[in-house]
Amino acid sequence: MNIKQRLVKGYSKWKRSWSWLSMSLITNFPSRHVRMFLLRRKGATIADNVSIWRGVEIRDPKGLVIDSGCAIGPGVTLDARKGLRLGKNVTVAKDAIIWTLHHDMNSTDFHTVGAETIIEDYAWICSRSVLLPGVHVGRGAVIASGAILSKDADELSIMGGVPAKKIGERKECDFQYVPFYDLHII
Repeated sequence: MNIKQRLVKGYSKWKRSWSWLSMSLITNFPSRHVRMFLLRRKGATIADNVSIWRGVEIRDPKGLVIDSGCAIGPGVTLDARKGLRLGKNVTVAKDAIIWTLHHDMNSTDFHTVGAETIIEDYAWICSRSVLLPGVHVGRGAVIASGAILSKDADELSIMGGVPAKKIGERKECDFQYVPFYDLHII
């Protein structure tokens, strides 16, 4: 490897490290308002009354779109590298993981594949659930704690298990709740 190749490789490692460090500093900043401002400066599209708790990991904020009234709990991973859209009043509980990109396990070069993940209004992604790339979570759907969602969740469905299957259904109603919580500063 010549000097130019080593410099390019070193720069790309430094750039990835700096990106990870800057996002870590932003998402752990003690003021929610400053976090929102900095995430928007990094390219995220986030409505005004959104609550993102400290300790959230965001991969590529440029692909992240969050509508009003959403609450994102601590320890959540939001992978927006292929696009991640959250509708109005979505709750993503503690330690949930939402992926848009992963490796093709059958590929000879282990290349990445993925697709945009969409979560519609009033959906609830419970603690420690995992959404795989390209899933579409319908309006008012619930993804139960510990579930691994690899296929779309229909409107008002309750999905649970590994892999997640429909285990119930929410009653049809005119949802009024807003999970956004303005009283915390962390």
